[in-house]
Amino acid sequence: MKVTQIPFQKTGFFSKTMHHYLERNKQLQSFYNNFPNIDGFKNQIEEKQQNYTKETRSILVESLKNQYHNFSISEKTQQNLDLLEKENTFTITTGHQLNLFTGPLYFLYKIFSAINLSEELSIKFPKQNFVPIYWMATEDHDFDEINYFNFDEKKVTWNRKDGGAVGRFSTYGLQDVFNVFAHHLGNSKNANYLKELFSKGYLQHKNLSDATRFIANELFATYGLVIIDGDDTELKKLFSPYVKDELQNQYSYKEVSKTIAALEKSYKIQVNPREINLFYLDDDFRERITLEDGIYKVNETDLQFTKEEILLEVDKNPQAFSPNVIMRPLYQEVILPNLCYIGGGGEQAYWLQLKNYFNKVTIPFPILLLRNSVQVISEKQAKKLEKLDITKEDIFLNQHKLLSKKVAENSNLELNFSKRKVFLKNQFLELKEVAKQTDITFLNAVNAQERKQLKGLEKLEKRLLKAEKRKQKDLVDRITKIQNELLPNQSLEERQRNFSEYYLEYGEDFLKALKKSLKPLQLEFTILEL
Repeated sequence: MKVTQIPFQKTGFFSKTMHHYLERNKQLQSFYNNFPNIDGFKNQIEEKQQNYTKETRSILVESLKNQYHNFSISEKTQQNLDLLEKENTFTITTGHQLNLFTGPLYFLYKIFSAINLSEELSIKFPKQNFVPIYWMATEDHDFDEINYFNFDEKKVTWNRKDGGAVGRFSTYGLQDVFNVFAHHLGNSKNANYLKELFSKGYLQHKNLSDATRFIANELFATYGLVIIDGDDTELKKLFSPYVKDELQNQYSYKEVSKTIAALEKSYKIQVNPREINLFYLDDDFRERITLEDGIYKVNETDLQFTKEEILLEVDKNPQAFSPNVIMRPLYQEVILPNLCYIGGGGEQAYWLQLKNYFNKVTIPFPILLLRNSVQVISEKQAKKLEKLDITKEDIFLNQHKLLSKKVAENSNLELNFSKRKVFLKNQFLELKEVAKQTDITFLNAVNAQERKQLKGLEKLEKRLLKAEKRKQKDLVDRITKIQNELLPNQSLEERQRNFSEYYLEYGEDFLKALKKSLKPLQLEFTILEL
């Protein structure tokens, strides 16, 4: 195994927002609290310790014990559940949708980031304990985003009727999905493990929440991962004061809108708040709550409440109130002794919109950490890259730029016309001096001719490059093939492939390699050669 780190910025797959965050650009500093380094965590521990109550901790632990009822718990996970009862224990959290069979590869990278950071902080701060948390997005209702995974360039899909929170979905119908998937796997030792994991997860559990917990627990229990389901009555009771506050005052809309007005001057906005950022949740639906003429209505239903009635409903039926993307982060930070949220670039960008809202409701804003990203390269692929003289950073170049670069390096001709363009511009400078001594129409004619000549040179440059690519067709084909293998659909493979492809080849060693190689606080992109 060989591990190489390169800056996230060198991959071309991360936004300006994330570049500036990693660089601690002053433009962005007012939108977050503590930065993800040791000093930042020291400050965050102090802030959270003053804010998190013993009563909340007790309810959290009891809820987690109930959620793990009927599940086998590893010794390490049990230790972490016990540690959560102690006032000097804090959490490191990542969250993810309930994607079929974990979905894209980065599901693993998120969780190993949380596990490894917890272990690193335990060394840096020996007087405190740190527990990695996976927050299951059980209340999401975007089924089309989670009902498939890619395996060996094929899409494995679960087709069923949509509606309601996905965690409550029955696993009925997944036998057919299993049959299709199993057919592609073969009968090796690793294939049989994957079959067993899928079948035990989805065919022996009644709903998607339990199935996902089983699979994540099987993959990560050795490392002490604790899995939480926010669709829980006792946990929702803890959040009820903030739900009532939202219904009466709409602070999330007001504060996030102010932040957006400042943030959008320089950065892309990820999510926009609604006036009320809550859903009403039932077994068959999850619909927005709106306020019209003093009446609270549940979209697409006949349900409606007066102010007094809806506040009473929060007390009677707290599990029915489900936070949307704006309020879910607050829910997490209210119920957990959390220090840090680990997520992808898009997730962190919308968290950056929330700090003022957190300040308004006096909940500490967590440290935001960009999750580890990984490019896996096999030994065979590494040899091909070496023969083609493609560097680790070259892999991530736009394909046209990569081919142009390598064809130029392999050519006896000078394919770049930059010097010729400079020479041409210098020639026209002399003409412009002459033109200035006549009239403006002659100067305009000179400028127009310069543009024409430069455009002509650019066309010739492109034609020469195109001709050279045809001449070097074998090289072009080899480069195209290897880059397409590494970056399917010209995207990071972690967003396209499922872990089962690598587990099929490497087995448990793949998970061990990730565990060993991912360094969350290095804030760099990981290239893993296996």
